[in-house]
Amino acid sequence: MRLTDYTDYTLRVLMFCALNPNRSVTIAELAESHAVSKNHLMKVVNDLARQGILQTTRGRGGGLRLLKPAADIRIGDVVRQTETDFRLVECFDSGHNTCTLTNQCQLKQVFWTAKQNFLAELDKVTLADVTRARPASQGPGHAAGGGVKGVPVSAIKRAAPRKSTTNSH
Repeated sequence: MRLTDYTDYTLRVLMFCALNPNRSVTIAELAESHAVSKNHLMKVVNDLARQGILQTTRGRGGGLRLLKPAADIRIGDVVRQTETDFRLVECFDSGHNTCTLTNQCQLKQVFWTAKQNFLAELDKVTLADVTRARPASQGPGHAAGGGVKGVPVSAIKRAAPRKSTTNSH
């Protein structure tokens, strides 16, 4: 299963705003920070504003900020709002299912249960949880020294992969 770029951008916008709670952030700085087109981000921001998650202010000194506390925004809800297709296999769509094994196959139930468990796991996590500093030992993607809280906005960029420095001797 792979989430769409739209979901990825949505989560990045929300995380960026959560990491900067005391000010409005701009689409320009989001675009620069994440190397994403302003047009893509405008669509994301407009959807989040319509959903009542972001407050947007136009004009000079404008920007966007969270309308809800980060602790009240569940990642599972965000993914459900942004993903348009949870049909993991053809047989999830009865209108287009041409699989000849459907009547004997139990795999559909396995995938359905896996999808439900995936979403249930995301429901346990809030935006505050994923923007809180954590020790490096708490899972993949966490650099030594914890998360990014307290890091200047200009420093929040995708890190280049590290080269291995271990000797093979």
